[in-house]
Amino acid sequence: MSQKLEQFKKIMAEVTDLGRAEALLGWDQQVNMPRGGAEDRGNILETIAGLMHDKFTSSEVGELLQDLKPYAESLDPRSDDACLIKRVAHDYEKQVKVSTQWVAEFAKETTTSQSVWEEAKANNDFELFRPHLEKVVELRRQYADFFKPWDHVYDPLLDDFEPGLKTKEVKDIFGKLRPQQVELLKAIAGKPVIDDSFLHIPYDEKGQWDFGVDVITRFGYDWNRGRQDKAVHPFTTGFGIDDIRITTRFDPERAASALFSTMHEGGHALYEQGINHTLARTPLATGTSMAVHESQSRMWENLVGRSKPFWKFFYPKLVKLFPSQLGNVSLDAFYKGINKVEPSLIRVEADEATYNLHVMLRLELEIALMEGSLVVKDLPEAWNARMKDYLGVVPAKDSEGVLQDVHWSTGSIGYFPTYALGNLVSSQLWEKINQDIPNLEAQIEQGKFDELLSWLRVKIHQHGAKFEPQALVKEVTGSTITPEPYIRYLKTKYSEIYNL
Repeated sequence: MSQKLEQFKKIMAEVTDLGRAEALLGWDQQVNMPRGGAEDRGNILETIAGLMHDKFTSSEVGELLQDLKPYAESLDPRSDDACLIKRVAHDYEKQVKVSTQWVAEFAKETTTSQSVWEEAKANNDFELFRPHLEKVVELRRQYADFFKPWDHVYDPLLDDFEPGLKTKEVKDIFGKLRPQQVELLKAIAGKPVIDDSFLHIPYDEKGQWDFGVDVITRFGYDWNRGRQDKAVHPFTTGFGIDDIRITTRFDPERAASALFSTMHEGGHALYEQGINHTLARTPLATGTSMAVHESQSRMWENLVGRSKPFWKFFYPKLVKLFPSQLGNVSLDAFYKGINKVEPSLIRVEADEATYNLHVMLRLELEIALMEGSLVVKDLPEAWNARMKDYLGVVPAKDSEGVLQDVHWSTGSIGYFPTYALGNLVSSQLWEKINQDIPNLEAQIEQGKFDELLSWLRVKIHQHGAKFEPQALVKEVTGSTITPEPYIRYLKTKYSEIYNL
């Protein structure tokens, strides 16, 4: 059996290597590649995706799994080998139903689509992007069809990003969450508007970059195993546990954009850098799910980065960097400014009280596209109508509306719900962290994050993808994903800021 296990691990290492090569080309596409290179890049990624799929779904892997699954049942269920066999079996049983032709076509089309999306967004031209999005939607419907019968057409897509979670479960969670967030927004709407004008004036780009680098260095980001670059839409990607890269972006009208993007992506990267090296070159050397991954980025960005203790330490440093912009702005005014609640057009710039509504809007649209009750040509109108319904604002142009996110161009339909779920998980973890580290607030006020990072390393990061997300969250917090801690967090925070 040991020989079969070693052969199994060898194949998984090769599949993982191909995936890392694919990721490297994806990173280069968004950071360095000239726009004219999209077709060539699509051809390369088409080839790699096909090779990876063929190798992973080969009869050899199927036969090895048949032998190894009974063996895995004799092992400690928490052992690396047992978890690897279980995870690969889940993915194999799913991917063996998908044709290699579809995988290759999807890789090529989404590479082109992403490049066209960048141009369409820059030029506010939805019609340029529309035929590519229509093709992506068609491909994702075809993908769902591979898994019939299902309870809902969206289930196989959601499972790609949140293994084991069903569309009905997400709807139930959001159904509990939405009315409470709407109630909070109504209470805040009756209060005086917070002045954040100091955030909407020019800030030197280099100063913003340097400050963000200092912050995530103190968080624990290892620059010997990572780097930061600029991209149209910030993202994190890795080519192994020891090469985890982040990107950020600068908005001349939003001074805080780059900082919070850097903290957000830094949170993702800290997760990946903390995975146990025993999982290297296996499918377990990644986050357990996108919701858990998002819990890490949102925790560092918001629960840490938008907290008053954090700014008690960092605000004097920021004022020193930008004296003309912030010299006359008090810490309290700055803290309230970066936490101002105001329905807005852009998801990644949204405050914590409205952010989830952006995600719920996208979930509804994605489900409608997959069900066929909405067609792509009507998407801008549907987007704007839901923005008015959910947030009371309507985009003046598609680049601030239906074109603002990169995800549909990359085929990531099924991804968006994990953003809001990540917010919920972050608050569940935060309550537990504060029980285990009762002086955490004092540590943050001193710019110390070692104990916080160590807790996350032990409880979350080291495990990689060994455990299903709901099981991991329940093990650490005592409950599966639930909205109550997040609602408590929002009400406590904004009651203090807005005197509710």
